[in-house]
Amino acid sequence: MSKSRFRLRARLRLLRWRIGASRLQIPELARGIVLAVVVGLTAGMAAVLFKWMIAWLQRGFFDGGEVALGFMSRYYVVLIPAVGGLVVGLLVHFLARGAKGYGVAEVMIAVNARGGRMRRWASVVHTVASAVSIGSGGSVGLHGPVVHAGSAVGSAVGQWLKLSQEWVKLFVACGAAGGIAATFNAPIAGIFFAQELVLRRFSARNFILVGLSSVAASFVARNFFGDMPIFSHVPQHKWFSGWEILFYVILGIVAAFVAVGFIRASSTCESLFNRWQIPAWLKPAVGGLAVGVIGLFFPYVFGVGYEGAELAILGAFGAGTLVALCILKIIATSLTLGSGGRGGTFAPSLFMGAMIGGAFGIGIHTAFPAIAPQAGAYGLVGMGAVFAACSFAPITAVLILFEITRDYLIILPLIMAVVTSTLIAHRLSGDSIYTGRVRREGVEIMEGELDPLRHVTVGGTMTRDFPTVSPEMPVSELLNECERTGHHGFPVVDEEGRLFGVVTLSDVEEAVKGGTAEFTVGDIATRNPVTAYPDESVQAVMRRFADVDVGRIPVVSRSDPTRLLGCLRRHDIIRAYSRAVLARREDELR
Repeated sequence: MSKSRFRLRARLRLLRWRIGASRLQIPELARGIVLAVVVGLTAGMAAVLFKWMIAWLQRGFFDGGEVALGFMSRYYVVLIPAVGGLVVGLLVHFLARGAKGYGVAEVMIAVNARGGRMRRWASVVHTVASAVSIGSGGSVGLHGPVVHAGSAVGSAVGQWLKLSQEWVKLFVACGAAGGIAATFNAPIAGIFFAQELVLRRFSARNFILVGLSSVAASFVARNFFGDMPIFSHVPQHKWFSGWEILFYVILGIVAAFVAVGFIRASSTCESLFNRWQIPAWLKPAVGGLAVGVIGLFFPYVFGVGYEGAELAILGAFGAGTLVALCILKIIATSLTLGSGGRGGTFAPSLFMGAMIGGAFGIGIHTAFPAIAPQAGAYGLVGMGAVFAACSFAPITAVLILFEITRDYLIILPLIMAVVTSTLIAHRLSGDSIYTGRVRREGVEIMEGELDPLRHVTVGGTMTRDFPTVSPEMPVSELLNECERTGHHGFPVVDEEGRLFGVVTLSDVEEAVKGGTAEFTVGDIATRNPVTAYPDESVQAVMRRFADVDVGRIPVVSRSDPTRLLGCLRRHDIIRAYSRAVLARREDELR
């Protein structure tokens, strides 16, 4: 290798270090793949530990409580949720005071208002508090705490590596996907849950990284718990009549009203406890005591409730009992969460759906035995319909019901009921069980991150006086210009002011690899580069060039595409986005 080539390559490496010292020198997608897998494996292990913790706490509270409170006979169960609520109240009050958010709502707040940053210590405290709530019989589910824990892992990884907000948010979603996949043995549902509820948008890159994280978490969980669906004893659904689809549409309507009732009951209960002038740390104990009274007579409302849901599908209860259990579960879950208990709403919504669906199925089977001979199938569909109406996440609802039952034949009636329940619930209630809590914390949910840029033009955003270089400029001078300005590339303009092309440090690198030592900018520049017009919207340009890895786009005149008007840079887009969001929020406040 000649001395000139050697010096040029050495200088090029040094320049890249100076300009990009804060970034990892590997492709972003490759780095993202590695980190997504790491987040998924960690989230999967967190889910495993969380399940073990709950099992240990359940034995401690109920078996130990039966021994310690044996003089109370069966009435000892009234005190168990109250004791658990007291522990939760003290944990949160002394170790995470001021950190109100938890579960899926906290993850959504982090993504929408804090650039994906989550409070690590508060996340640990809330996860432990959730295990105590569930272990002591609180009427809550697993998925919220595990999603919270997995997302906190993703957030910590992104913050530790000092990544951009976009990447931190993406790893938060990876952790959420891993939590769902590991908790329910449902990797596909985990992928769509993260995109539908956390990121609230779909893209190829999101799917790849979230998918890898979900699979990694599921791999960990299956190594500990095996590859069995949660509801493994339910019968396979069979079609007997095409008219039956109408009954599933009606079930979707019923499920929507149940879900909206749950959303409003939960919000009302939270408001009542917030207005109650007693110490905050004592409120979960009061809520737990009320849940204990309900559980004394209807023990299936305790905890996650999967056993009761499966019995409902198998036809173990009468229609009246099923309706009563559905109503009591709404009350018990609202009391647990409204008083300050910790846990998720996914499992309670499945329980409610199984109960109301089972009762509906019994009624339809009694009235039309030839058309609807399987009452239990309505319990399965009811689970998905109520969850979809509670969360406004129909895709996740369909997929997760399929994965926790492994019954493909239920898909068609499930889709009909889920679509119906989601549409009606959306009309009756402006917020889901998650977004309602987020808005009560004063955070606005962004419905599509590119929307604010829809009416922002390139001409109003671009940098007009961006420096240019000549085709005749020697590469050594180009490196001087890069070092002086900190830019990685420039538009190339000829003597007549016409756009010649674009040159970047990557072009220099490729030329050096090819064995050329003496060359000019014109020799290595990219001719006919991608360009934008000043009257285009920034959103349209971003969509057109989403898959093109360029740091700057030359902006040219429509009447004369060789006339350079300026450059649209990533920095310009971020600045325009921030201004557009601020302007929209100011408009909303007027």
